[in-house]
Amino acid sequence: MKAEPAAVKGGAREVIVITGASAGVGRATARELARPGAALALVARGREGLEAAQREAIAAGAQAMACPLDVADAGAVEAAAERIERELGPIDLWINNAMVSVFSPVKQLQPEEVRRVTEVTYLGTVNGTLAALKRMLPRDRGVILQVGSALAYRSIPLQAAYCGAKHAIAGFTQSLRCELLHDHSRVRVVIVQMPALNTPQFGWVRSRLPEQPQPVPPIYQPEVAARAIAWAAKHEGRETWVGYSTWLAIGGVKLAAGLGDHYLARNGYAAQQTGTPAEPGRRDNLFEPVPGDAGAHGSFDARARHHSASFELRRHAWAPLAMAGGWALWLASRRRRRRQPQWKRLLAA
Repeated sequence: MKAEPAAVKGGAREVIVITGASAGVGRATARELARPGAALALVARGREGLEAAQREAIAAGAQAMACPLDVADAGAVEAAAERIERELGPIDLWINNAMVSVFSPVKQLQPEEVRRVTEVTYLGTVNGTLAALKRMLPRDRGVILQVGSALAYRSIPLQAAYCGAKHAIAGFTQSLRCELLHDHSRVRVVIVQMPALNTPQFGWVRSRLPEQPQPVPPIYQPEVAARAIAWAAKHEGRETWVGYSTWLAIGGVKLAAGLGDHYLARNGYAAQQTGTPAEPGRRDNLFEPVPGDAGAHGSFDARARHHSASFELRRHAWAPLAMAGGWALWLASRRRRRRQPQWKRLLAA
């Protein structure tokens, strides 16, 4: 579908590319960023979800272009980037979000499954990054945002291929960041490390588990992720961690990795299954998109959180200082009251 024009007031529009935009975090991010003055290039395989995302963005006042393609195809990504700049203008923000996964013990994984997860989740991020850099570096401006995961630091059982891909994204991005600093480039690269999210992934992921897969609680709504992406794109910083579970996972690796291994060995299998028997013969999206428009949310709305306190503290950098200052004032007032004569404390009460 051709992008519809959007009125731009008060200056040039912002051109944003979002991969994996047809569902889940990508869909929620498109909704978060769609506004008058924005031009969104929406990339995904699933045409129905992609066109629905495009309609939503246009209804919100943005210009929107649907780019149906597989991010594992480097040539298709490069061709899309060329088309985006030709029709929308210079790319300001490229968000690499597309992913697939397989729930399976390593001993049952097939080589082609691991290859496919790697090609989409990791190499899709590399392909998007290279296409963005090709255009941003000569202009010496732009932001590349990688949608990461706590699993980039703390791998869990049953998702080895996905965890490996997320680890690879972190390593690749850290190398790129050093190179940009060496070259004194003003192109910025940032990672947003995500917690478990209520997305359609768990309804269409390839799985060998006896029960229906689920995100490891606590579960957050995809809008939490979208708000973090929008914020991180505009603010300086290497990484943004979303959800206290992400903080615990990353901190736990640094403090007690072996203990984490034993804990996940005991609890990681059950935590990723709902208790409901898996539906036999269900379709998965590993090699082909599942038809239809799945939207942003999965099936865990009743259990998903709408806010992340840890991200709000990160977003409002003054909040921890204010809290510490409040505690200091309270303690100081307590000390002053203890030093007062008893009759003054009685009057104050």
